[in-house]
Amino acid sequence: MPACIIPLKYTKFIDEERKEVVFRVKGIIEVRMDRKIYERYARKYSDEEIISFSPHKEIYNAITGRKMYYITEESEIPLIGHTAFGIIDRGTNLLQVRPISGCNLNCIFCSVDEGKSSTRVTDYMVDVDYILHKFEEVVDYKRKHCRNISIEAHIDGQGEPFLYPEIEELIKKLKEMADIVSIQTNGLPLNEKRIRRLEGYLDRVNLSIHAVDGEIAKRMSGISFYNIEHVLKMAEIIASSDIDLLLAPVWVPGYNDGEIKKIMEFGRRIGAGKKWKAFGIQKYVRYRFGRKPEGVKIMDFKTFYRKLEEMGEGLRLFPSDFGIVKCKSLPKKFRVGER
Repeated sequence: MPACIIPLKYTKFIDEERKEVVFRVKGIIEVRMDRKIYERYARKYSDEEIISFSPHKEIYNAITGRKMYYITEESEIPLIGHTAFGIIDRGTNLLQVRPISGCNLNCIFCSVDEGKSSTRVTDYMVDVDYILHKFEEVVDYKRKHCRNISIEAHIDGQGEPFLYPEIEELIKKLKEMADIVSIQTNGLPLNEKRIRRLEGYLDRVNLSIHAVDGEIAKRMSGISFYNIEHVLKMAEIIASSDIDLLLAPVWVPGYNDGEIKKIMEFGRRIGAGKKWKAFGIQKYVRYRFGRKPEGVKIMDFKTFYRKLEEMGEGLRLFPSDFGIVKCKSLPKKFRVGER
């Protein structure tokens, strides 16, 4: 194994049950190795060398417990074409940036079945330099074919984007290429210092908040340690900063019907929506591979839009509300069915 490496920040412990040595890198990457193999390597190599170069290690997501693939440019795995990671270009000026999969919540209505109880078996993390390089390539193409276009980088994903260890670096460098940088989050990984550090780089936070009542919020999150008071506090701090705030509840009939108006009252009180719409109320949709809460009452779109109109003006969202316009996509290298 090579001796010249970049220093790593990590913690190390022994998993006695599985007889493995475990390295926790950047808080979320878990590198596991059979204890006997580690002891043999440790006679000759440092822990940093073992973490970086040993062929006998397994990498997992420390939050979900699932196997994790770390995607670098050298891997030659393309970043366009997969919905779990990379960049999603839907033919508009908004580019979805997905640096990581995996979630710290276990929402009972999750459309992509994320969290610890998920049926998914794999998580992904993309090297920050690789995803920035690919984003720049797509942006250059967009600006060439769509003159005077305003580009938005929207960091989202099948999970919680703020679990990405390099999220602050990603946001700051995306801002050098995009006109607008926005992100979705459930709010738990946030704190006031982080929010203040992102002022001037992050334009909007789409905050997933599905109830203000503590017990209802905890039930919908699917985890016992969900702290709605922390999330509400983070919402207030964001609203008081130069970062815009959009509250984005999922309306799950039979679960949080009485909470939607409370969320709106809270948002208006703290001053959400300084530049864009303050609320992005979403209808629960039953997806094939998504979660299906017991006893949920399915609401059709006609009823959903009527109820939004009854609650107030401007609650139904359109692409134009966010300046989204059509713009030519980067040419696809493969087509469906191609061999």
